[in-house]
Amino acid sequence: MRTVAVVLAGGSGRRFGGSMPKQLQLLAGRTLVEHCVAAFDEAPGVDEVLVVIGAEFVAETAAQLAQYGKLIGVVPGGTARSDSTRQAIAALREAGVEGDRNVLFHDAARPLVDQRIIADCVAALGQWQAIGVVVPLTDTIVEVTDRVLGQVLPRESLARCQTPQGFRLSVIAGAHELAAADPGFRSATDDCGVVRRYLPQVPIGAVAGSERNIKVTYPGDLELAELYLRQSARHGS
Repeated sequence: MRTVAVVLAGGSGRRFGGSMPKQLQLLAGRTLVEHCVAAFDEAPGVDEVLVVIGAEFVAETAAQLAQYGKLIGVVPGGTARSDSTRQAIAALREAGVEGDRNVLFHDAARPLVDQRIIADCVAALGQWQAIGVVVPLTDTIVEVTDRVLGQVLPRESLARCQTPQGFRLSVIAGAHELAAADPGFRSATDDCGVVRRYLPQVPIGAVAGSERNIKVTYPGDLELAELYLRQSARHGS
């Protein structure tokens, strides 16, 4: 089954600050978006790459990414993450995608996604119709209400979510169709949550992530990403 990777870069990155969205910030001479596209372009299990970004950056980004052979398009995103996912689904259908396929949705704010994670996601979709990348918790997790510590949660059954998140196209499209028809649905921070809410009968498999697969949220995160890149360069990986 063919696999398409969708790089979601439509957010404004308000917490990062500055006039330029964080996904277009430079990391070692490349934008965060380009780092993601380059990783998926290199991955043997990925056949096509689609980028979703703010409408005002579509032409510029398409020109910057023209060298990547698996890129099939750069399309405008929506105001929220779920809107951008729907834009991607619509773009795939408009591109003449026939039959079902696997789709990996990846946040452009995670520029250090590695080949092991991508390969494991593609392999997992041979068994599951939906998968999420997670890393185990090492800290003690406690509920806090009005600045008062409450129940300590069992960390052995909890994990932190990363991306990519992968799905059969028919599954994620069906979940978002149900969400769009639900007047109570506002938005979602990830697509696994949409599947869990509207297609609870579809189990979601877990794929091991990496502490290096960081999300760039604040300016200091870029410095950490640069450190990881330098370490990889020294070790030849």
